[in-house]
Amino acid sequence: MTRIFFARELDTVATYWRVTRRDGVALGFTTHDRDLWFDGLLHRAAPGMLPSAIRRTAGLADDPAEITGALSHESIAAADLAAGRFDDARVTVGAVDWQTLVRAALYTGSIGTVSRESSTFGAELRSAKADLEIDPIPRTSPTCRARFCDSGCTLSPARFTHRAQVTAVDLDSNALAFSLPDSDAFADGELRLLDGPQAGADFSIIDVAGAMLLLDRPLLAGVQIGQNALLREGCDHTIATCASRFGNAVNFQGEPYLPGNDMLFQYPVPR
Repeated sequence: MTRIFFARELDTVATYWRVTRRDGVALGFTTHDRDLWFDGLLHRAAPGMLPSAIRRTAGLADDPAEITGALSHESIAAADLAAGRFDDARVTVGAVDWQTLVRAALYTGSIGTVSRESSTFGAELRSAKADLEIDPIPRTSPTCRARFCDSGCTLSPARFTHRAQVTAVDLDSNALAFSLPDSDAFADGELRLLDGPQAGADFSIIDVAGAMLLLDRPLLAGVQIGQNALLREGCDHTIATCASRFGNAVNFQGEPYLPGNDMLFQYPVPR
């Protein structure tokens, strides 16, 4: 029989929410004053964390929501929020009977933006219907639309992924150095730290300055020389690089020779 919540004046109901980060870590929380175990996950008591009112509509537009709470809980650290560990994490919010553990999911979506103010944080949620706003039809572009080493690119990720140790740390420039044969090959690439305070965190390499790789996310003070990382080479998505460096022009997912809009304004010029 389906549980009808709040059908009586006094009900044994608590709110729960589950967060699954991009690195695979799953965290569960509940407004109950004791931890609850269900769905193979321990939902820790977090009375200071409050979900906003949940609205579900019949339309196709996004149903936004918000979760606010204190940074005092050991699972939600300010450093993890700053490092982007919770960006784009999947979220499920629901109601649970804390006596029988009968439960119902009320909202599914992902974390959009995370803000921090003093000792509290706020997370804006995007509902699952937000995925309907993504345009699946590719548009013409002079550069390749495929992600490097994905199914459209067809190149093997193992061939261009390297394991290396940190040889230098520059927190002021937000950069790391590794013992690599050719650092320039990692421009526009990706990096994942394997140990240390940011183990499992993914970074994009936005620039290369000598041996230093400049990263898009803040590095924490605990990142040290000798820590391990996985690095994937980068690609600037041009047809010249695809053909000369990778020999993969046959799989180029772009239109480098398609005339642009300026062709509409050109007219014959006598020679």
